[in-house]
Amino acid sequence: MDAPELERIPTEAGCELRLRGAWCIDQLPRVDALLVDLEVPHDKEVRVDAAGLTRLDSAGVMILVNRLRAQGVVWSNVRLEHFNSAQMALIHLVADRLDARPRPPRRRYRWRAFARQSGHALGTRLSGQAAFLGRIAEALWDLARRPRLLRHRELVTQLQAVGLAALPIIMLMTFLIGVVFAYLLGVQVQKVGANIFVVDGIGLAVARELSPMLTAILIAGRSGAAFTAQIGAMKVTEEIDAISTMGLSPIQVLVLPRLLAIVLVLPLLTFVGDVMGILGGAVVAASQLDVTYHTFFQRLQAELPVATVLFGLYKAPVFAAAIAFIACRNGFAVTRDARSVGAYTTATVVQSLVAVILINAAFAVLNPDIPR
Repeated sequence: MDAPELERIPTEAGCELRLRGAWCIDQLPRVDALLVDLEVPHDKEVRVDAAGLTRLDSAGVMILVNRLRAQGVVWSNVRLEHFNSAQMALIHLVADRLDARPRPPRRRYRWRAFARQSGHALGTRLSGQAAFLGRIAEALWDLARRPRLLRHRELVTQLQAVGLAALPIIMLMTFLIGVVFAYLLGVQVQKVGANIFVVDGIGLAVARELSPMLTAILIAGRSGAAFTAQIGAMKVTEEIDAISTMGLSPIQVLVLPRLLAIVLVLPLLTFVGDVMGILGGAVVAASQLDVTYHTFFQRLQAELPVATVLFGLYKAPVFAAAIAFIACRNGFAVTRDARSVGAYTTATVVQSLVAVILINAAFAVLNPDIPR
């Protein structure tokens, strides 16, 4: 079989390529060697002469067309000469196929596989949470039988971190919420000359909804994230493994002090939030609505039942337990890398906020009547 040959001849219009021999698949390495150093003008005419060509197949055509296009040659500038009809048909077929963009494959949604995978992941997550909840319940039962298992120093540390350290931000935020709510409510009641009713609205809203919700949200973003980051960092540095090696329970050492601290502190912070929110409303009422402090608190004493205040305080331990459970569970779920600590800390904040909102909605549905 004739060996492939290529001769490049410059012309006034551009250049001419003379093909000789067999340009087919069994000669492909030699054909590629001929074309590897080929240089043709990309903006002029390129004539391809097949007078000396003895054999041509699709492999030879494809490598020639690809090499010309790699040089920037526009296919419309290529002139084909002395090709027979079968070769011309083959060349146009290959060129058209190369021009045609592949159709993107149709995406097939495998709903059954997706649903099965999602269900399996959900089941695994729920089983893990149930197992962790069982470990906490077991640790609480052991603590009830043997109170000496409580780590008092760690509990006091967490009480200070969750409670005293959070007190200034709780007081500031609830006071400002009371100011804003009183101002917005006052704008409406002034239209009908019922300024005194701003006291009713502020008392009920702050004690029943605003203070418990805002306090829980602030604690979730502050202490919940801190719980996850602390426990996650301990897992990365293998401190939790060291605790287990010493024969201690990580739940007793790490989880219970944080759980008890937040459950004890959140109702107290909520009560402080009630006081500051109502005080913020009283400041606006006295300065903007001509309702004196004496009149404000006298009306508040008459119209705000203790049951409403207690209703808001009842929700606080439930919020606290949910926040502590989510934070500690995510802390123990951290893998041994720093990126995982950040991811689970973010997840703690998001999940805690959702849990607080859902629990508050459940309380509202189960007890829709405002106590009088």
